[in-house]
Amino acid sequence: MNTLRPGDTMLTDWRAAAARFEAEVAKAVVGQERAIRLVTIAIFARGHVMLEGDVGVGKTTLLRAVARALGGAYERVEGTVDMMPTDLIYHTYLGPDGRPRVDPGPVLARAEDLSVFFFNEINRARPQVHALLLRLMAERSVQAFGRTYTFPNLQVFADRNRVEREETFELPAAARDRFLMEIGLEAPRDAAVRRTLVFDPRFHDTDALVGAVAEGVLDHARIGGIAAAIQHAVRAEPSIEAYVVALWDALVRPAEAGIRLPGLDTATLVQGGASPRGVAFLVRAARVRAWLEGRDWLVPEDVRAVFTEVMAHRVFLEPVHELQRGAIVPALCRAAFETVPAP
Repeated sequence: MNTLRPGDTMLTDWRAAAARFEAEVAKAVVGQERAIRLVTIAIFARGHVMLEGDVGVGKTTLLRAVARALGGAYERVEGTVDMMPTDLIYHTYLGPDGRPRVDPGPVLARAEDLSVFFFNEINRARPQVHALLLRLMAERSVQAFGRTYTFPNLQVFADRNRVEREETFELPAAARDRFLMEIGLEAPRDAAVRRTLVFDPRFHDTDALVGAVAEGVLDHARIGGIAAAIQHAVRAEPSIEAYVVALWDALVRPAEAGIRLPGLDTATLVQGGASPRGVAFLVRAARVRAWLEGRDWLVPEDVRAVFTEVMAHRVFLEPVHELQRGAIVPALCRAAFETVPAP
């Protein structure tokens, strides 16, 4: 079979569909163009996403709009300290006749049509719940009622409560590594957009906003095949391959790469760096970005455009620095760009 290229009709049509998808989502979430583009990249890279942001910045609205434009079923759960893994699979209750009943939980309620699964405040849930979610993300399957349920089109989105520390359980490194990206969502800084969000009544009715988004702009059941075609169609020259590996080395061994950060000893700063899987995710996302830009080859800007969101949560600092990771890791990524020469 001939390899598809971004200029081929099918991938060109899908790129146009991706642009329509972004435009529809932007109807419901204004001032978040970068976040929308990153979510689009994650969809076509077939990766899960962690959303970061304060309360009320539009994370849930964004995902509801994404789910509507993407098609397929959408489910949302709220993390709580008393949640058990079984709560995702089924729930039990007494029926009107007084007999116990068992109904499918949020993961199984829509069966294989489940497209977007949103776990709100994931760090409210206990590690046992994280373990089940890890399997769902890694294998897109769960076992229940004596059989295996598969979710071929599933993408998991989650967010963390980053303000409160009591009764929260931070995700282990293995769970965070399953997320393709961690995307920051902040209130828009443009004054006109901020005024619109506050004073325009249209943005006070979330249901109406999401309802205005066109349904099924993308065929969610076909995205897996298109995603594979994109990865084969976009090539990486040896110089780009060397550039990616050099950036990877710079994050793992910043002192050896010549990186200097004020007030920090970069020789003892990093406890662990990204895994090969993480760097493979970086390349997957960069290829999708190149395709969206209409190219069948990677350039350094494709890598830089997704680098922080893909790689930052895969850098593990020495414990003494972890509380400042929100400032240190982005600075480390910027220093890597400044230190490693681009081809």
